[in-house]
Amino acid sequence: MRGRVDHPLSDHGWGQMWRAVNLQPEVQSSASCPLPWDEIITSPLQRCRSFAEKLAQLTELPVSVREEWQEIDYGDWDGMPLTEWRQSAAYQFREFQKDMTALQPPNGEPFMQFRDRILGAWQQVLDRPEGGRVLLVTHGGVMRVVLPTVLGMPLNQTGVLEIPFACLSRVQVHGQGNKQQSRLLAHNVADSQD
Repeated sequence: MRGRVDHPLSDHGWGQMWRAVNLQPEVQSSASCPLPWDEIITSPLQRCRSFAEKLAQLTELPVSVREEWQEIDYGDWDGMPLTEWRQSAAYQFREFQKDMTALQPPNGEPFMQFRDRILGAWQQVLDRPEGGRVLLVTHGGVMRVVLPTVLGMPLNQTGVLEIPFACLSRVQVHGQGNKQQSRLLAHNVADSQD
């Protein structure tokens, strides 16, 4: 379970991230290749932040490190092997699939609190002036809140979404306030089969 456990990216992970954004780390500046973003927002956890800062350095894009884009805090479960977690949390996870308020990791962040944090951060992105293009470098659990919100699906039905490591999704937002519409343009664009 990787929530707030702050593991660095492996060499393989770095490769997945570069493939996801369709860039090579040898890129020297944004002048050498057109970029689809105007800025980068990242989680402070190093598996996101290190990549986001390196990408920002190479592309000369501004980068913001934002606490609210962190993964859920799994508390006592953080760092636990999945096989062990499935045994110790099986009942709670089954209940969560029926009712999302049921996931409350011991000494961690209750799912509803996590959901509210992510939806608040997402709303800040939506409230930006129209036309801005932002790359969010964040976590799978975070995307299991954002993508269903965009798609209008219940959050406790996100098991149908495949969100692998280094998954790149593209969301387009039009309008302002209550006339705002979001749509998913692409998902897992850089699926590298690894």
